[in-house]
Amino acid sequence: MSSSTPEASRSPTLEDVAQVAGVSRATVSRVINGVRNVDPELHEVVWRAVSSTGYVPNRAARSLVTRKTGNIALVLSDSESHTANDPFMGRFFTDPYFGRVVGGVLSELRPRGLHLALMLAGDDDQRVKVVGDLRQGHADGAVVMSLHPGDPLPALIAETSIPAVQFGRPAAPIPISYVDVANDKGAAMAAELLVERGCQQIGVIAGPFEVPASADRLAGFRQAMARHGVAYVPTAVGGFTHESGDKAMRELLDQYPDLDGVFAFNDLMAQGAVVALHDMGRRIPEDVAVIGFDDSSPALAARPALTTIRHPLEDMAAEAIRLLVARIDDPAAKLTSVIFEPRLIKRDSA
Repeated sequence: MSSSTPEASRSPTLEDVAQVAGVSRATVSRVINGVRNVDPELHEVVWRAVSSTGYVPNRAARSLVTRKTGNIALVLSDSESHTANDPFMGRFFTDPYFGRVVGGVLSELRPRGLHLALMLAGDDDQRVKVVGDLRQGHADGAVVMSLHPGDPLPALIAETSIPAVQFGRPAAPIPISYVDVANDKGAAMAAELLVERGCQQIGVIAGPFEVPASADRLAGFRQAMARHGVAYVPTAVGGFTHESGDKAMRELLDQYPDLDGVFAFNDLMAQGAVVALHDMGRRIPEDVAVIGFDDSSPALAARPALTTIRHPLEDMAAEAIRLLVARIDDPAAKLTSVIFEPRLIKRDSA
């Protein structure tokens, strides 16, 4: 004889969730429907109860009530054209920078019961589609990551009424909120450490000059060196990849064989520089001290482990979501910028 009962077999209800969470049915409804001014701690309690009871919110009914999808778009855009065989997707999923950003986004979305919608735009047609999808309400708002300063997508989104926040300072002055790190200050920290170590011939492996983060880091580094009486800093340009860091390091050593300190604008290029130095018989840090930027997995994978500037990507991504949710709730809210502080992480390479 079956032991099942109507009570045991029925679908979980809002009342069940409220009982498990220890709150009222009305509170559960407000959290699930994304109503403003609910204590953030209650969000986590309610959604934990939703998970434990197996309750499935009726998303279609919820959208009719709130006019919201519960989806937040993370838009990754590059202004350069991409063919079907171009590893655009591969670069996104394998670069530790982007992985950390996604982790920070999800850490803020989950307690709010929101869902991530990933949108990739590698050409003009895809950018038109992204704007169209956002206009049609496929997501309630977007965090925009633009890989190239000539990318028109941030401005296209800013011209619409779509709630949006940009990750990183926009290359052009456009009306959009953004989060960033004090890149100039981080670069100055690297310069001060290399000078403190007694380095006499210090070079830089920069990213493309037109990228705002690269421009800020180069300015901060040069200004710090100028305060120590150094009027010129040898510079090679890379593309934020391991391979470009290797190539740039060889270029610097070819022109400045006495180089004894180098600051690379991200950890991947610094890791490439370390490989080049090893190949050319230079000891690290005895012959050449190396500093990176980001404090991502390549910093720990390098041998020796990289001294680097901590880029708080996860915290920045979470803040971008908070700014975006606030703008979704109040479209008239003023535009906001939030600048995070970098931190020097000392390891074995400098």
